[in-house]
This record gives sequence, C-alpha cells and structure tokens, in this order.
Amino acid sequence: MSQDVSPFQAIAVSRLAHELQAAGRSIIHMEFGQPSTGAPKRAVETAHKVLDAEAMGYWESPLLKARICQHYADTYGVEVTPRRIAITCGASPALVLALSSAFAPGDRIALARPGYVAYRNTIRALNLEPLEIECGEDTRFQLTAAQIAALDPAPAGLIIASPANPTGTILPEAEFAAIVAVCAARGIRIISDEIYHGLSWGPRTASVLEHTPQAFVINSFSKYFSMAGWRLGWIVSPDDMASRVAAYIGNMFLTAPSLSQHAGLVAMDCRDELEGHVQTYRHNRDLMLAALPALGLARIAPPDGAFYIYADISRFTDDSLGFCMQLLKDTGVATAPGVDFDPVNGHKFMRFSFAVSTPEVEDALARIAPWFAAQAAR
Repeated sequence: MSQDVSPFQAIAVSRLAHELQAAGRSIIHMEFGQPSTGAPKRAVETAHKVLDAEAMGYWESPLLKARICQHYADTYGVEVTPRRIAITCGASPALVLALSSAFAPGDRIALARPGYVAYRNTIRALNLEPLEIECGEDTRFQLTAAQIAALDPAPAGLIIASPANPTGTILPEAEFAAIVAVCAARGIRIISDEIYHGLSWGPRTASVLEHTPQAFVINSFSKYFSMAGWRLGWIVSPDDMASRVAAYIGNMFLTAPSLSQHAGLVAMDCRDELEGHVQTYRHNRDLMLAALPALGLARIAPPDGAFYIYADISRFTDDSLGFCMQLLKDTGVATAPGVDFDPVNGHKFMRFSFAVSTPEVEDALARIAPWFAAQAAR
C-alpha cells in the first residue's frame, strides 16, 4: 500500500490567490516557479501550423531526441545517444520513471533538506524511503560529499539539484565531482534534477553527465524554455537502464503531447528570445536582493541560479504557512511557505519566485514593504 504524502501547501496559497483574484483583487503570483512569459514566438507559430495540418497521435519525436543530444554535446561536451533519451510530460513523470525503474520498494533515497516538496512525496508514494539530509547556511543549503560518505548504511539512491529549489544554490564543481565519486564508490545511483539549467547568475551549471554516464538526468521545457503549460520534458537514462525506462514510459504514460514536441523542437533554437527572459530574471533578482534587507529579510540562501529567494523569516513568525496566507490577504502578493520544502525548519522560511515581470516585482516590493514594517513593529 502506498504511503500517505503531505499536501503541497503552495497550492493552497495559490488556490486562495485565485479566489481573491476572481473576486476582483489584484494578485501578484510569486508562489510558483513558472515564467510569466509564454513559449517562444516561433514555437507558438509552429504549433498553429501543426494544428492546421496534422491530426497527431501517440508519437515520440526522433528530431527532438536528436536535438537534445546535440544540446548535451554543445553545452556540456558529452555524448548522449537518442536511445538513452525519453520524452516526458514535464519533469514530474521523469522523476517517477527514474525512481520506479531503478529502485525497489523499501530502498532509501537520500536528498537535501530543504528541497523540492515532490521529491520527498514522490519517493513515499512509490513505497521508497526518503532520507533527508539537513543542509544549512554552513553548506550553502547544498549536500556535500562528506555527508554522503557518512551515511551508514549507504542509501540506494541520491537526488541532487543544482540549481536547487527552493534556494537557487549551485553546487561548486569540485564538490559536485566529489559527490559523484563517493556515490560511485558506494554504489549509490544518482538522479540529477537539471530543470533550472540555463538560469545561472554567476556560477556555471555543470551536468552530472560530465562526471559519469551512470546517472539519471531530469530536465524540462518548463523553466528556461518558458513552456510550463505545454507539459514537456525529458529523462536521460544510463545505457543499461534505457530499455527499462522506455518500457515503463510506454506503459505508464504513453507519450508526451505531439503538439508540445513540435513546439519544443523549435523552442530549442530560439535562444535570443529566451536569453532576453533570462536578463529579465537577472534584473528582477537584483531588485529583490537590493530591497529585501530593508524589509528585515537579510538572511537568504545564496540565489546562484533558478528564480527564487529563500528567506529566513524567524524574526517575524514560526508559522510560515500562516504568514504567507496573511501576507496574501493583506497585500495581494502570493508566496510559498518554507514548510513545503523543509518539514523540520521550514516554518521559519518563505520563498519568493521572481519569474514574474519586472513591473510585478516592483509592485510586489512596494506592497509588502509597509506590511513587513508593521510586522517588525509588533
């Protein structure tokens, strides 16, 4: 029997936000990590043409798989064959595929805490056991090779994310290599979530495939490619697991939407437009980093990449969910409570997404500044 999983509390915040919006309130949505921009223009134009010309059906695009292989060669200098790639309905099914195909019920899967809420809950739903490792300011909220080496017994698997959600932190390349080496020595299978690659504000984002071909890689068109609603992603499997993953996806998910695959292929060559979005996020990040300390949010995780600010709110509250709900009701700014990402210490953190437009960031900061000042005065 599957284990119970905790609710995704940011969804509750978002539900209230949409109810308030439907009632006429002005709402700024900073609760989810989804770009406010749409798919690249040429990708949308392609989708229109395909809708007029094809009935479509169950299909996995060989051209898209080949283009993803080219992406790994161009970006990371590694060779990936098309048989190792499966096209998925976003990153979430890719995570299910990696966990269900590589591990047996009861296996322990290590992961960082704080971390993306669905890691922990998907592990549990698949009758695996999450082994959360506390990561704080001393490790820049990222796992270290020493932490993995100290686990006794060794877990069957490890999920790493760089850049990470909710913190945006990036693993230093030397530490990344050391983690891979420890996992290889101890027989730990790695799943690397690389969904935020392309969104870096300084440090380079390395792929695990630069260090080993034996890891799973999860990626998506939802973040950098600005196609969250198109539900398109991919998984790169180790060569010895590719046939099993293909069998699993065929039985559990069939194929990703044909229309999305046509659009995604074109999107991969719309870099000028997409890099314009990245510059918007960079500017939004700068605005928030400049403004938040004056609000009393001086302790934040280093936002090396992605589009998040993970802030310590312990001076204001020990109930991050209630805090985010009240902030939404009073200001119309929706954010994510830290308890989603860390069930132990997350009650004193909150997450902002700056993937919205720059005017929305400016408006949000103007709305929340007096609200935070009022909280500090209590």
